[in-house]
Amino acid sequence: MAFANRIRSSLPLVSKILKSDSLSAAAHRALLCPTFADSEFARSFATATEKKDVKVKVPLALFGGSGNYASALYIASVKTNSLDKVESEVLDFVAAMMKSPMFSQFTKDLAVPADTRKKAIEDIAAQAKFSEITKNFLILLAENGRLRNIDTISKRFVELTMAHKGIVKVIVTSVIPLPAEEEKELKETLQELIGKGKTVKLEQKIDTSIMGGLVVEFQQKVFDMSIKTRARQFERYLRDPVHWDNL
Repeated sequence: MAFANRIRSSLPLVSKILKSDSLSAAAHRALLCPTFADSEFARSFATATEKKDVKVKVPLALFGGSGNYASALYIASVKTNSLDKVESEVLDFVAAMMKSPMFSQFTKDLAVPADTRKKAIEDIAAQAKFSEITKNFLILLAENGRLRNIDTISKRFVELTMAHKGIVKVIVTSVIPLPAEEEKELKETLQELIGKGKTVKLEQKIDTSIMGGLVVEFQQKVFDMSIKTRARQFERYLRDPVHWDNL
């Protein structure tokens, strides 16, 4: 009951913080105009994309190598109207890799010649009857020695497909699982803040190190209302007498 009360008391704070616009102008520009560091993406998918004149806007700005690869795959998939199929195929490939230690090791071993990796992927794609987009993408990863990052890339790609479908993934971290009633209340609060036309997908994480409270993450925002963070903030105040009058 005490834990439920702490969660309930945190909800107004969650609402207040989430309603504030904490993204800078630069961040907004990044969301609308993501860039790709490797020009090979455009070249590799140009031949597989029929509607070359269609401009696709990436729904989320993903950074780093994995983010660039995921964004390139998203653009190619949307242009060919094959987003769901490509997502399913990529996830099937990752699942198969996870189930086979030998295959998993093969994808991570950079000592394997690029031609060998490419031939193996071509055979797998043919047997699995993968689409051209998925096949070409996996071959690109094989040639560039990036198959070892496919798990991370696939997760970033799923972030984009969820955003495309209007699904907002919210990760809530607490010390114990949220009671059903509190989870429902938090989900309703988030749904109200995110707005109509989008669906909140709540994922709970347990982390006893936060000591209590909540940490809410979604759309590249993190709202830390954990007891651990509050304790650290209070400790800093105590170490600096200048702030004592503000307590």
